[in-house]
This record gives sequence, C-alpha cells and structure tokens, in this order.
Amino acid sequence: MKKQKKYPGVYETALSDGTCSYRASVTFRQKHISLGSYQSASAAHHAYLYACHILQSSTWKISGWKKNSVLSFEKCIVLANFKDNGIYIPTPIYMGKRFFSYYLSVHTVLKFDIDDLFYYSSHKIMKRGSHLFVADYGSQVNILNRYGIKSHAVIGRDYRFANGDPTDLRYENIIILNRYHGVRQFAESGFVRYKSIIHIKGNYIIGTYRTETEAAIAYNKAADILHKKGVSVNYIQNYVEGISPSEYAEIYTRISISPKISTYTFPKNLTAQSENQADI
Repeated sequence: MKKQKKYPGVYETALSDGTCSYRASVTFRQKHISLGSYQSASAAHHAYLYACHILQSSTWKISGWKKNSVLSFEKCIVLANFKDNGIYIPTPIYMGKRFFSYYLSVHTVLKFDIDDLFYYSSHKIMKRGSHLFVADYGSQVNILNRYGIKSHAVIGRDYRFANGDPTDLRYENIIILNRYHGVRQFAESGFVRYKSIIHIKGNYIIGTYRTETEAAIAYNKAADILHKKGVSVNYIQNYVEGISPSEYAEIYTRISISPKISTYTFPKNLTAQSENQADI
C-alpha cells in the first residue's frame, strides 16, 4: 500500500520483486501529473522540485534542458506546454497559434498543422535513422504515409518541401511529385510529363505519358503482362483515383507499352522480389 514519505510529492511503492521504488508526482491546475519512478526518495523529490520550477517559474526555457536533468526532456515539454497553453498533452507537444511543435529532442523539432493534434496527442513519434514512424495498431507506420507518400519514396524525386525545411510537416509545405508506384515526373520542352518504370532484374522504361493517370495505369498493365508471362515479382497495383471503371478500362486498352516489356523472355529462375525492389 502506498505510503507518503516526508518529501512532498513523493510516494513509496514496491516493485514486483519487492524492491522499494519512489514515485514522484505534482498537482497543477487540479490535474495530478506523474513524473516517474526513482530509486531513492531524494531523487524523486528533486524531480518534484524541478517540475514545480518549470510550472511556477517564468525563467525556465526549453533550450536550457540538460541531459543530466532529473526529469526527461519529454516530461519537461509536457509540463511547459500545460503551464503556457493550458492544455495537458501526454506527448512532447508545444502549442503554437496555428500549428504545434513536436519535440523529438532539444535540437530536433517537427512542425504540424493543428488538424493533426488529436493524432499525435495519442501517438508517440519515434526515429530510426532518417525515418520517423509511430506505432499504430501494432505496426510501425511511417508518418509520411499520412500525406500519401509511400515508404520507398525519395525526397526530391517523389516529394519535396516547399520551403526546403524537412522538419516542417504542415500540409501546405509538402508537395507530392509522384503518387504512384513506378511513376516519375519530369519536364520536357517546358511541359510536365510522366515516365513509367518497372523493375525486372534492372529498370525498364514502360513508356512516357502526358498524364499521371496514364502512367499509373501503364505500370499496372505492364505488371499484368509480366505476371501472365510467369514472372513472380511482387508488383503492387496502383489504385487510380478520380476515374470510373469504364474510363480506367478505356485507358488500359489504348495505352501503349514498350515492346521490351511485351516481348521480354523471362528466366525460369526469376524469383519474387520485394515491393521496394520493384519500384526502384
């Protein structure tokens, strides 16, 4: 049973193996906030005092947080946001006027539209290498998927940031260049054109097309031809939005495919490949 110690904001608890542990907490604006568990009552008390300093002081700055702080950086952001903006959010979010900042670290700050606040209030962003992802329904989901950007997409080729800042993830700052598998946008004589490319132990050009829709359907048609010829590469079909089944069928029938695809002879030992290999 929990027993309050002589230190304010500190409660003694016992771990499953019987070891004593000390939990620190603070109450602010009638909200009880857990600060974490510590091995000693003194350390837990220091966490409590530091939390009080953040919540009561006008001098504490996010940039002043140190690695040897008794409170985690995430917890400090949560407290600072609650104090300054009156909203308690359990993830390291600090509210702005028309956006919010998500602090991965003191020096790495992501910017999002307010529309995404509910999602990131309950989904913690993690970083592995250059990839940012969240745990969603038991799976690791790349946060760029929310913008329609595929996991294998390449910055500068498939999407870009309008202001050049890759940490600014507001919708107006993200420009999608290529939405479909195997489709590449390029400029030709001052006009935007679309090239379809498919991978068969190397990249093959399916064709060049006037519209993104035609290029996406050409990729699907090329994948169908390859499958009929016995190749087992895992080509993922493009789902083309904004057209009816009859329009899709009309484009599919008339669209031209490179003879290198329709006449290619496939080795019998060609095995299945991953989606990423198929869309290089």
